[in-house]
Amino acid sequence: MDGRFVARAISVGSLLAVLTVAQATNGYSPTGFGTANKGLGGAGVALPQDALAGATNPAGNVYLGNRLDLGIALFAPNRGFTADNNAAPVPPPPSVPAGTYDSGNDYFLIPNFGWNRQIDEVSSIGVLVGANGGMNTEYSDAIWRNFNNPMGTASSPTGVDFAQLFLGVPYARKLNEKHALGVMPIIAGQRFKAQGLEPFQAMSIKPTKVTNNGYDYSWGYGIRVGWMGQMTDRLALAASAQSRLYMTEFDDYAGLFAEQGDFDVPPTVTAGLSFKATPEVTLVADWQRIFYGDVKALSNPNDSAISPGNLLGSDGGLGFGWNDIDIFKLGAQWEYSPKLTLRAGFSHADQLFKNGEALFNVLAPATVRTHVSLGMTYRLDSSSAVSVAYTHAFYEKIKGQNPNFTGPQTGSVQMDQDELEVSWTWLFD
Repeated sequence: MDGRFVARAISVGSLLAVLTVAQATNGYSPTGFGTANKGLGGAGVALPQDALAGATNPAGNVYLGNRLDLGIALFAPNRGFTADNNAAPVPPPPSVPAGTYDSGNDYFLIPNFGWNRQIDEVSSIGVLVGANGGMNTEYSDAIWRNFNNPMGTASSPTGVDFAQLFLGVPYARKLNEKHALGVMPIIAGQRFKAQGLEPFQAMSIKPTKVTNNGYDYSWGYGIRVGWMGQMTDRLALAASAQSRLYMTEFDDYAGLFAEQGDFDVPPTVTAGLSFKATPEVTLVADWQRIFYGDVKALSNPNDSAISPGNLLGSDGGLGFGWNDIDIFKLGAQWEYSPKLTLRAGFSHADQLFKNGEALFNVLAPATVRTHVSLGMTYRLDSSSAVSVAYTHAFYEKIKGQNPNFTGPQTGSVQMDQDELEVSWTWLFD
């Protein structure tokens, strides 16, 4: 009975996860996984609280017992760009028509699923399905219409739709009373579509593989490992690392992304602590580093003049100019009563790309750096609970100029975000 229920839940969770498109993000990596974790600003590598904890640190799952967590988030990103009215009076160079452009598609529903079961007193195994962020923009205008293209005029709408999902199987084992290790094999899927990028076909090694080719899909794998140590009755330390997720290439967009359509998921490392300041109050702090620089499609610059060595789709092809970033997260949890737990969190990240890299990032204006969150869990009875987390990412603007493409014209990309997540927990025997 239990096995059939879990199998159905996994199938439904996998199907729903295919629909994910975006999430409160650092770049396109989520601020956290699981409603409790998000209520703490994404901090909690040393404080596992639900079956999604394996996505942060699989070692923590051995402390969770038998449980099922189902959640859904409403994500509302407000994103766009501004093209200033200071272009050259007569092209070339071409310019983006002056004005502020707001992307459509403002609301997304994002489900998640986690199941964990104790094998024995010292080990556990689980299954989780979640989203690893995403990039989505849709501008109603043909924003590149002033750029010459022998293959045709820029079309509308302009934008990209990029989503990731992953399925992980965390296995955790206690080494002794104080230390545990965990490992989680990961299977990942990606979906991508680009529209309105016709002028960039002339800058590509494969002009027909740049834009308007519908959805393409990519599949891959990787692994996350973690450690957790209960150093004292009040202090726990933990660390985890996720490998690069090696993905198949987006063949239909081999002329857009560097390395002929390669778009792997960058590796990450996370370390942190939890400290029980009082019997009711727990403080958490995490540091995370995301190695966006390892993926050329993300990290290759776009602020240099076009040459045979950096044509779109080539190994050195123009990218988004994203850098490795460090993220610092802080959270506090208060067990207000046996039924009610309250949470608050804060996180701050490095700027993702330089000011001169704004040209391509109108397609993915991942500018936000500072997040705040509030959360709570209310225990309905001895075997079930409801959790809620709200996250706000403050408005950030990155202003710059790309003289190689638009001459003296300046502009900016900007974004702010809101996310509300609700989840239900079932504790079973």
